[in-house]
Amino acid sequence: MKKIIKRIFQTVVLLICTLYAFLIIYAYTPNETLSLSLLQSDIDQFFQHDNQRVRYRLYSEWNNEKPNLILIHGFGNNLGSWNSLAPKISESYNVYAIDMIGFGLSEKPIHYQYTNINQASIIQSFAEELNMESFIVGGHSLGGAVAMHVAMKNQKTQGLILFNPGIINTGVPEFSKYLNLIFPMSRVSAKQFADRDFRETFLKRSYHDPTMVTDQVMDRVMLGSQTEDYISGMSSMLSKSYDANEADLMDDVKLPTLIVFGIEDKNKSMAEAMRLKNGFRNSRLEIVQNAGHYVHEESPASVSQIIIKSVNFLTSKDE
Repeated sequence: MKKIIKRIFQTVVLLICTLYAFLIIYAYTPNETLSLSLLQSDIDQFFQHDNQRVRYRLYSEWNNEKPNLILIHGFGNNLGSWNSLAPKISESYNVYAIDMIGFGLSEKPIHYQYTNINQASIIQSFAEELNMESFIVGGHSLGGAVAMHVAMKNQKTQGLILFNPGIINTGVPEFSKYLNLIFPMSRVSAKQFADRDFRETFLKRSYHDPTMVTDQVMDRVMLGSQTEDYISGMSSMLSKSYDANEADLMDDVKLPTLIVFGIEDKNKSMAEAMRLKNGFRNSRLEIVQNAGHYVHEESPASVSQIIIKSVNFLTSKDE
């Protein structure tokens, strides 16, 4: 009996070691990459923040009479997330969008603290780079939490727009935070995010209408994963665990806050929407029907109308 147990134990250990070896090989198998010159478009622009390259776009013809609006994408995405919405609000706002460090065509350094506060500091550099006297900041999902820090810390910020923000519920499973601390799991996760089929399946679950996840959408989403520094940068980001306490800080935001909420979000409920509404002291909640987590991509027409009619609220003028 003891011999049988010993053999079973040895077999289990061998299987675990084999699996672990396979994960290491998978994690370090090189991905195909392209140079930045082949990935960027003619409308992409760049500036430097902390010696890191940051990509941005201006989606409208600039006009001094219009308020500036800076948009921040969610996790695993890039500024292309705003391609449908931005043109629809360009007559009312000077619309800018950026790639946060670690995403899109911005640099993805290994030795960088990927905290929401650090990501928020990029917006201050950006506003200074373009000599903005004031701006409204908006963010989706993770970008919403980052935008919240901008609203709390940057005196040039006039208003805040949150699109199904990752403030109360980030949508990240708790176990994954700790799993990625184990070698080589953060790199395995980074490789998965670089896999088009995995990302497409993952993304479709976040849309109310999964048929909207077209090849064109996937080409845009996968852009950043083709850069040479993607795997190392994403792995570094995922291997670090940061405590986020944005839900406890909502009352600290004094600026006008517009909450645009796709009610079909599978990970967020009406109860969360109301917590956001009640948590921000000067807020308006707009519920968008037939839209999920990517509310600005699924219902750009409805969302644009909400944002256009809210321009005076967001710039602290009387309506």
